Amino acid sequence: MGILIRGGRIVDAATDTDKTGDIYLEDGIIAEIGQKLKKKDGDRVIDAKGKLVMPGIIDLHVHFRDPGQTHKEDIKSGAAAAARGGVTTVVAMPNTTPTIDNPDRVNYVHNKAAQVSGIHVLQAGAATMGEKGTELADIAGMVKAGIPAVSEDGKSVMNTALCKEAMRIAAECGVPFFDHCEDIDLRGDGCMNEDENAKRLGLPGICNAVEDTITARDIILALETGVHLHLCHCSTYGDAQMMKIVKEKGYDNITAEVCPHHFILSSDDIKTDDSNYKMNPPLRTPKDVEALKQGLKDGTIEVISTDHAPHSAQEKTGSMKNAPFGIVGLETSLPLTYTELVEKDVITLKQMVEKMCLNPAKILGLDRGTLQKGHPADVIIVDTEQEYAIDKNKFVSKGHNTPFDGWKVKGKVLYTICDGKIVFNNQEEKES
Repeated sequence: MGILIRGGRIVDAATDTDKTGDIYLEDGIIAEIGQKLKKKDGDRVIDAKGKLVMPGIIDLHVHFRDPGQTHKEDIKSGAAAAARGGVTTVVAMPNTTPTIDNPDRVNYVHNKAAQVSGIHVLQAGAATMGEKGTELADIAGMVKAGIPAVSEDGKSVMNTALCKEAMRIAAECGVPFFDHCEDIDLRGDGCMNEDENAKRLGLPGICNAVEDTITARDIILALETGVHLHLCHCSTYGDAQMMKIVKEKGYDNITAEVCPHHFILSSDDIKTDDSNYKMNPPLRTPKDVEALKQGLKDGTIEVISTDHAPHSAQEKTGSMKNAPFGIVGLETSLPLTYTELVEKDVITLKQMVEKMCLNPAKILGLDRGTLQKGHPADVIIVDTEQEYAIDKNKFVSKGHNTPFDGWKVKGKVLYTICDGKIVFNNQEEKES
């Protein structure tokens, strides 16, 4: 049985497409794209008239907390949240309990995902054993087990020589190095951006140099080793300026991502000591926000990811001083990006598709992120017209920690199709 998607606005950055038409999905692939396609007996027909039809989103940066912290999230709940947000492929970070630092633990995640997830869950591997920064993990073994990237996410490899060696091995194995840039000694006990708002709230700050120093160091290491360096959750003016220089110099092995919270919110939005606004890196100043938006606009920052980081309600209650870093994002990234960037003419709809679908696929070397004939049938259908309010109580993620509860947005996902199978249907959610 195939799926015929009729009359939608098809937007595909890979082919520079923005047109109304039909898409036919069969046997897990995109079989045909055209006008007034014929349905076959037994096919499911979806009326997409007036709706956006785009590739499934590829999120390069999520935390599924599995193994070891499954009270916060697990592979099943995380994958369900992804599907609800239009995400068909994720890269899960390795800072679990225990750390994903050997092939057996990679296999655990991939095997469990195959059983409980309707989407593609790709598990990244840690750069060092236990993310302790003293001994390299079995990077080559984990690559053979299927990791799409090496990452110490949650922290930086502070030993520069060890970091360079991890990059060298990653380059040799043909996988990118996903980089959390944070000088832990410089950060100290900071919990929000170091500025007047931190002083107002009496909270310890995190200066931009915490991030910028490691970003600069690791760009230099990447140029020496030749690894594909992907800068995670960029938050500073300095990061945006460094990426501008990188692109002007033609260094195509360095890419960067930014998260919706960093291109929408600033520390000015933190009115009280509310731990739902505590993330790492922290919300910066309006100047930083504008630099990140400009980077997205001019293409020097190529990817939008979430850094989906679920925590329990109990952990996120109380002062920012004591709460863990992180907010959830899988169920809000598309509507927030559409509403705050596309509707406000910061980027075009095609650029949104490029940054959420095509460019992540290129970084991972996947044949996804596009609606071309013969490619995997990862497709989402989105209502970009009707406004609705984000409601954290309706999240299917175990984590409800978000500063965007109650925000009015457009861009509701109606269907998520992964490998030709409907893994989320907004109508079924309404009926349940």
